[in-house]
Amino acid sequence: MSDRTLDDHAEFQRRVHAEMLDSFDEELEMEIDDDRMNHLIAESSAPAGEEANESRQFYFKELFRLQGELVKLQDWVVHKKLKVVVLFEGRDAAGKGGVIKRITQRLNPRVCRVAALPAPNERERTQWYFQRYVTHLPAGGEMVLFDRSWYNRAGVERVMGFCSDDEYEEFFRTVPEFEKMLIRSGIILIKYWFSISDDEQHMRFLMRIHDPLKQWKLSPMDMESRRRWEDYTRAKETMMERTHIPEAPWWIVEADDKKKARLNCIHHLLSQVPNGEIERESVVLPERVHNPDYIRQPLPGEMFIPSVY
Repeated sequence: MSDRTLDDHAEFQRRVHAEMLDSFDEELEMEIDDDRMNHLIAESSAPAGEEANESRQFYFKELFRLQGELVKLQDWVVHKKLKVVVLFEGRDAAGKGGVIKRITQRLNPRVCRVAALPAPNERERTQWYFQRYVTHLPAGGEMVLFDRSWYNRAGVERVMGFCSDDEYEEFFRTVPEFEKMLIRSGIILIKYWFSISDDEQHMRFLMRIHDPLKQWKLSPMDMESRRRWEDYTRAKETMMERTHIPEAPWWIVEADDKKKARLNCIHHLLSQVPNGEIERESVVLPERVHNPDYIRQPLPGEMFIPSVY
């Protein structure tokens, strides 16, 4: 085996290990209140070395700090009745879902919700193209994160031939005016494109193929998108050229490094929504009412789920 082959194999192993750690991190992030977190981080990071361990601990520290700022932003959005729309676009496996998960992780789902629309049905195909997206726009005091958006027409629909040339051109004539109209109505519109390299997407697809927990993320459309990398590149370039307007510019997130992409995107999002801090009144837990004549009735044992753990 040549030196280059050995180096390539070592790099592949490193990236596989990093991907596995990232999957583990997702669980750690959900269990931040667990007292064992620091022990688990150190244990799982041992093969990657002290530097990687420090990097991951820095990531957690910054993520939790930024999520705290997102909570303050949420309070401000509610207080000021702001209407916020954030679009997340990018190639398959670019990390859109990962950053959306971290943004919403500690927020109130009644305030911040995700719109991830499936392919249009027969009835929706006869509607005005933007109609099914309009129903998901926010009211005052709400944030909506679009996991893919009306830009499907400029991307997958164009590349896969799901729209005609006339429909494609009409989209580009309409979308700048549509977005200007949203902004005039008081909506804060932010558009992100997650950019990954050819090599990185290839790697992430391989990980999904070999990870039973992630195989559901792969579809025949994903496989075809991988084959048509260059077609998607051309479609993206046209989209950027024709829809990057002063009122609603595109923001590019370099996403080959998932953790940096998440932190950078959240940090930037916080800077795009004017906000302040809301003073909260002190919360005092009321005394529970005790009724001396109340007797709690026992529940039948068969109603309880088995205590397997």
